[in-house]
Amino acid sequence: MIIIKNAMLISMAETNYEKSDIAIEGSRILEIATAIDPEKYQNATIINAKRRFVTPGIVDPHCHIGIMEEIIKEGNDTNEMTNPILPELRALDGINPQDGAYQAALEDGVTTVVIGPGSANPIGGVFTIMKTHGKTLEDMVINPESAIKMALGENPKRVYGSKDKTPSTRMGTAALIRETLYKAREYHKKIKEYENAIKDGKNDVKQPDFNLKYHSLMRVFDGMLVKIHAHRADDIMTAIRFKEEFGLKMTIEHCTEGHLVADKLAKHKVGCIIGPTLTSKSKPEVANKTFKSAKILSDNNVQFAIMTDHPVICLEDTMLQLGRFVREGLDELEALRAVTKYAAEINEIDDKVGTIEVGKDADIVIWSHHPLHHMAKPDMVFVNGELVVQNKNPKKP
Repeated sequence: MIIIKNAMLISMAETNYEKSDIAIEGSRILEIATAIDPEKYQNATIINAKRRFVTPGIVDPHCHIGIMEEIIKEGNDTNEMTNPILPELRALDGINPQDGAYQAALEDGVTTVVIGPGSANPIGGVFTIMKTHGKTLEDMVINPESAIKMALGENPKRVYGSKDKTPSTRMGTAALIRETLYKAREYHKKIKEYENAIKDGKNDVKQPDFNLKYHSLMRVFDGMLVKIHAHRADDIMTAIRFKEEFGLKMTIEHCTEGHLVADKLAKHKVGCIIGPTLTSKSKPEVANKTFKSAKILSDNNVQFAIMTDHPVICLEDTMLQLGRFVREGLDELEALRAVTKYAAEINEIDDKVGTIEVGKDADIVIWSHHPLHHMAKPDMVFVNGELVVQNKNPKKP
């Protein structure tokens, strides 16, 4: 049992910027109150937060930590560039949990990461969600297969155009995705018909031939999330057409020009994960990148989270990037929610992480200063109720 006392709590839920105590039992948050009497929980370890700001652990909603290693060139397993349609790939099978970037992220308060394949392929595989603390993937994984990755725009064109293969145009990319979704939907229909026949006792029906590609992809017709890489407004609208045509549950990843079509994103109820923005305008499709985008999306009631796309931006620079969005008009609390509460909601793990609430995982950060202050550094980081980072020389806030 641990009790954190005298926290200036930013829970990202109901209690924000209020002095509070937090009781942790095992891996979960047991109680939150203005004042918890230590005698209520015998033998509890008491941690005095000394009115420091306390937040949930940071959630990065889209990155490549462990699958695109920072230092070792041979450790880049992000893209399988041998076939444009590979929904059967799993980020889980390419992640190295011993990548040093995990410890660096943890020391800067990032406790949950959503890791996916890259954007070389129109359909590139499946995302994995995990904590940043643990020895093996089995210790760390929250959801081994959370979403299907798709990609529009320059990257598939560049990769396969250079091989003189389809797709070499945006038309080709869209056509491949559409064709594969049609085939997966038909496969899904046959599988469901077979399963229903077996349930009805019809044992003489023939089982459809197994196809790993379609078996993975067909889950989108049962509600599995689809994450579509799209920077330009026209690519965003292509993704929205897929959503409407196939009834997909979808988010737009990067969404660089989302602010130009914010009304359309709102109309079609499409969430987006914006970033990385703390970079140069490195290719034509990010020419309209701006830190004003988050404020515009917020004003249009578009659900959004903010990514680093690590290692494009290192996870430990999450707050540095976030501060720039606030400087350009985004509400401070909304910014913090974009890397905690909203990042969890948009990836469907908000029952576990993203806010400090009773019953949720005890992923908690005690900061030296306000988390958006340029001097802010975690004094303590808890993951699943375990103190995993402790600054031995904390400074006065």
